[in-house]
Amino acid sequence: MPTLPIRRTAAGHRAIILAGGKGTRLLPFTVNFPKPLMPLGDLPVIEVLMRQLVRYGITDITLTLGHLAELLKAYFAQQHPRNDLVTLRYVQEAEPTGTAGSLAMIADLTETFLVMNGDLLTDLDFDALMEHHYAHGAALTIATHTRQVKIDLGVLEFDDAQRITTYREKPESEYHVSMGIYVYSPTVLRFITPGEYLDFPALVWRLLDAGELVSAYPTDCLWLDIGRPDDYARAQELYTSKREAFDYV
Repeated sequence: MPTLPIRRTAAGHRAIILAGGKGTRLLPFTVNFPKPLMPLGDLPVIEVLMRQLVRYGITDITLTLGHLAELLKAYFAQQHPRNDLVTLRYVQEAEPTGTAGSLAMIADLTETFLVMNGDLLTDLDFDALMEHHYAHGAALTIATHTRQVKIDLGVLEFDDAQRITTYREKPESEYHVSMGIYVYSPTVLRFITPGEYLDFPALVWRLLDAGELVSAYPTDCLWLDIGRPDDYARAQELYTSKREAFDYV
């Protein structure tokens, strides 16, 4: 059994899990099945994520729901992860308002809080993430991961006269990508209008345009986005082979 973290920076904070997406990248599996309930072993990925939050003392959890919301509610009505530890709330959208817009529907977000996608497998240190946010005085912190992207083709560059200047065979580039895990200071909510559709990238641009500090938290932790079919297959293998690393409660 993994040792509990000795720091408790994240404990007591609220967490919002975005669980209302349609999961189009995992079609046809998600036509009649919500992506956060996709199984890893005998548990859905969202419950694996919630168990990790509980490990860090994050027990006040709100799910934002949309697509197939009733199936998610039905699952947690029968399989609530540790009823004695978790306060679970729901916010259900009648119409999609985006990955940032849905936060305007959640009451009493008066303290710093976590937001994350509901389709992640990660062993991120939530204490370290929260410490970074406070140390930098950020309005918003984005957990980031490094991804290598390879193009399996020969890539050409040429000038205005179509003369080849560069030829690169199957080049590989490195990018810093969002992990879909964020820390919000409550001041960010001033940039979200209730009822307005607003995706997360648009919110980031609003904050940057207003001069607000948006901080990156780079990490090399385990992180897989199961919305990607190849990541989902790898996540199933990892969870099966290293289940003890994720069974915190």
